[in-house]
Amino acid sequence: MPEPKRPLLDPAVLAKLDSLKLRVRAITEGVLTGLHKSPHHGQSVEFAEHKEYAPGDEIRHIDWKAYGKFDKYYVKQFEQETNLRAYLVVDASGSMGYRADPGRLTKLEYASALAASLAYLLVRQQDAAGLVLVQDRVAASVPPRATANHLAPILDALEGAKAGGTTRLSAAVDWIIEHAQRRSSVLVFSDLFDPEERILKKLAQLGRRKHEVTLFHVLDPAELEFPFDDPTLFLSMEDDRQVEAHGRDVRKGYLEVLHRWLDEVRRTAAEADVDYALCRTDRPLDEVLLPFLARRERSAA
Repeated sequence: MPEPKRPLLDPAVLAKLDSLKLRVRAITEGVLTGLHKSPHHGQSVEFAEHKEYAPGDEIRHIDWKAYGKFDKYYVKQFEQETNLRAYLVVDASGSMGYRADPGRLTKLEYASALAASLAYLLVRQQDAAGLVLVQDRVAASVPPRATANHLAPILDALEGAKAGGTTRLSAAVDWIIEHAQRRSSVLVFSDLFDPEERILKKLAQLGRRKHEVTLFHVLDPAELEFPFDDPTLFLSMEDDRQVEAHGRDVRKGYLEVLHRWLDEVRRTAAEADVDYALCRTDRPLDEVLLPFLARRERSAA
């Protein structure tokens, strides 16, 4: 019998985030005012959704076409154009299904829990949160909204995600370039096992379009430490490649290559102004989220 899925939102983690807000690192041309949405609505801003009329609502915002169709009063709600939108990009490719220890989360489950926690924080702040699930293409998306009931479709999409296919993060970059007409915060959750060697340069394209990019680099401890000793058959989770090797014989070479790669990822991210955090799946979520949010608080001050 398969082990039941753990809930994406951990009340203990959310309690630790309660006093924090997710902010952008800097104000750009007066538009990126931090991920803190103004609660005000008006006509000179972007239409968000309808809600049923209640006493105290502005009569001038009644949608008379909706009244003629449904015989009920509905009020148009709008989002201020200065509100920042956030896109949570979660890598759902085959390699994200890996976990060395059955007692731990897979990389996809860990990434989804991180994304869900930040979506919760954004919605609580009345900010617009959206979701992009990517494999070799954009597998699913939830457009950003700033309404209280918008958390449910994001959680539903994350809970339904299954790791599969190859990694192609550039598909998500192209999707955001096409769909994000306003400056946004783009938060990427991936192991970066992407055959496109210049994927960080691709992510930097979003920065050149004035989007702010954060990369949560999600890896299993076994990928970082290579604890294998005996002869082991290593199988690719994204294609049919396989390698049989004696763990002790290849550990040193593997770790040297890994550390060079991680150094290159960090250096390239810094050069591209991509905020970077290495996330081990054996660490509590708050050990990733609290330093990240505290760092944002300091940089936005």
